Amino acid sequence: MNIVDAIKSETKKLQKKIAVIDGNKQVSYCELFAAVEKLAAELKACGIQPAQRVALLCEDSIDYIIVSLTVLSLSAVIVPVSPTLSRNEIDAVMERIEVNFLIFDKSIYAGTDAHRIFSDNVCKKEFSLYQRATQKQVPSNYYALNPAFIRFSSGTTGKSKGVVISHEAIIQRTNAADKGLNITSNDTAIWVLSMSFHFVVTILLFLRRGATIILCSRAFPELLVGELKNRRGTFIYASPFHYHMLTKSNMLSPCMLSRIRMAVCTAIKLPVDIANDFYKKFGFQLTEAYGIIEVGLPFLNCSKDKTKQASVGRILPDYKVKIVNDADKEIGEVYLKGKGMFDAYFSPWQSKKQIFYDGWFKTGDLGRLDKEGFLFLVGRKKNIINFAGMKVFPYEVESVLNQHPDIKESLVYGVIHPQYGQLPCANIVLKKGAKVDFDINKIRKFCYQRLASYKVPKKFLCVARLDKTPSGKLRR
Repeated sequence: MNIVDAIKSETKKLQKKIAVIDGNKQVSYCELFAAVEKLAAELKACGIQPAQRVALLCEDSIDYIIVSLTVLSLSAVIVPVSPTLSRNEIDAVMERIEVNFLIFDKSIYAGTDAHRIFSDNVCKKEFSLYQRATQKQVPSNYYALNPAFIRFSSGTTGKSKGVVISHEAIIQRTNAADKGLNITSNDTAIWVLSMSFHFVVTILLFLRRGATIILCSRAFPELLVGELKNRRGTFIYASPFHYHMLTKSNMLSPCMLSRIRMAVCTAIKLPVDIANDFYKKFGFQLTEAYGIIEVGLPFLNCSKDKTKQASVGRILPDYKVKIVNDADKEIGEVYLKGKGMFDAYFSPWQSKKQIFYDGWFKTGDLGRLDKEGFLFLVGRKKNIINFAGMKVFPYEVESVLNQHPDIKESLVYGVIHPQYGQLPCANIVLKKGAKVDFDINKIRKFCYQRLASYKVPKKFLCVARLDKTPSGKLRR
């Protein structure tokens, strides 16, 4: 089984349809597969073999999709590398995952003695191919998995490791996600996220269903605004940051999103104020998604019920969820099982049998299920703050802080204290125009009106910005 063969088969009658648009460049499905076949012959001649790990370092583009599909068509394994990483971080990924080849855009990575250059591609990028000498023996059961992707991720224990996803798992998880997304060949998906972090469940699903993908990430928001002005786009997959920008932009009138049938919000927790502002301007609600690289896309919140706004929704049909509590409490750790689950951790090697608990995956996320089956996340298990024996969940406190009219974003964390165990503290970024000498007591009073007293941060610090990961998540 190969995901590229599946895409070819499922789009057989759509060869003349436009597959991807990137600015003034576009390719049909026929042209896309022709480019893949041509590049496949060249990469095969360069020595790329099945199951070998090929790191891809490239900005989002039509060529990113072509190179990815080419590597997958050869049954080699894609290791996505974000262009936002430093040289040391890139080298660490390649060493940890025992990368055999690096394909990179010469404009964003230099100094490597690459022995092969190819540039006959749609966007006319100049790519280099660098072969690495691997140091360690790969576990023999790795080859039996039919691996397709290895995503360098922290996993559930905090120790960095690669998430191995097979071709079979990709097909299963795209099918599972589509039971909520309902992508068809009539869809035009507007893309603003990074393909280094979002590709398997989304880009490959759009291609399987014969949709058209419009790439807007490299020139956001100008390209996106231009596409919406032309009334193009039926589907948006973006983060809270992007929707905040759309809401605040004077370039977009409410009617410009009239053709959008679904706007999915992912990557980080959707703040209530962003959801409310978007609804007030455009007249429809954002669909919050709960995606996990090890699992896929198990939850979507399509409810119009305001009481469910802070939820990530109900579980999709191909998954199951349970909350495991240490005591008789409604909040506990989220466990998931279903189709398209990942196959192993690469480094250190751990198989499914070693990771799963009787078929269940332990997410490390804390949450509760209401009577209607809606999941409400409250934080990560490892981020719980223990204040005088009482549990404080950072996400819960941050969601309240972020509703304050003068606060742009916040980070809640614990500080060791000899008497109380940990003190909940908060770093806050003020919105533009808020006073530097802002009265912290007003924020504290705001929190006391909405939170139990023990949850209110004991110290507040105004900062210029909060450190984030390349995927936009807060560094905790």
